[in-house]
Amino acid sequence: MKTSLILSTLFVLACQLVSMMAYGASRQDAAAQYETDKRLCAEEGSSSARMQCLRDARAEYDRSLNSVSSSSYSQSRDYCAECGKVIAINVEEKPSEGSAVGTIAGGVAGALVGNQVGQGTGRDLATIAGAVGGAFAGRAIEGKMKSDKVWKVRVRFDNGDERSYTFDNDPGLSIGTAVRASGNNIQRR
Repeated sequence: MKTSLILSTLFVLACQLVSMMAYGASRQDAAAQYETDKRLCAEEGSSSARMQCLRDARAEYDRSLNSVSSSSYSQSRDYCAECGKVIAINVEEKPSEGSAVGTIAGGVAGALVGNQVGQGTGRDLATIAGAVGGAFAGRAIEGKMKSDKVWKVRVRFDNGDERSYTFDNDPGLSIGTAVRASGNNIQRR
């Protein structure tokens, strides 16, 4: 009886060892493919194409890791209310506020243009209208010129909640990436 118990325990341990070795090999294969994909992305013609290629490569790498981790070796994860997956990433322009420089420069340019119209009182009114309109236009133009990009990341958590997070720099995440909430931020799991 003792011998059969020892043999069955050894068999279970051997199966777990084989699973662990297969798991490690699968992770290494995924990492090697990811490195190959990154080298291919470097050959893209434009920076936006390179960035998209890198996001796609990372998403494929994450999918590979998720499929490896959901294999028979990995145990089911405990429920985690702060854990979720990225479901959307949008890059948007965030216009900055125009400063006094843009307002003044626009006002001066508008006044000069308005001064060229009409004569007498009409010219004075055109100059004032040009200065006011130019000031608004100068502020708006400066705001557009100084616009920044922001990354809006939407996450669906394991408990069903969805939240958005805004980043001033590319967070390096892709759709399907597993994340964990940490205060008002998220980080890769």
